[in-house]
Amino acid sequence: MDARVNELAEHLLLIERELRVLGWWQEQAPSAEALASQEPFCVDTLTFEQWLQWIFLPRMKQLLEAGAALPSVSGIQPMAEMVYREQSGVARRLLELLGEFDRLLTRTS
Repeated sequence: MDARVNELAEHLLLIERELRVLGWWQEQAPSAEALASQEPFCVDTLTFEQWLQWIFLPRMKQLLEAGAALPSVSGIQPMAEMVYREQSGVARRLLELLGEFDRLLTRTS
């Protein structure tokens, strides 16, 4: 694993940890139908934190573990800023972590 992959994997763990700290981590998975949404970020069936937990984090972990090509563009932080605009103080660290992840993902090695 190269240094960038290690950094990305570490950031996924930090994002998960922050979701847990905020009390936004769920033990029960949403329904298969909710997870199968075709809308970006599953906005019609999941909260943003559910999307992070059940779709984004597992997909990114799979890509990293498989050594697969990673997306060259990421816009997670702007979406999170929209979602949490009314509670940006509470979500500040999560927003920072998502921004750092976006930058790591788009950085060329």
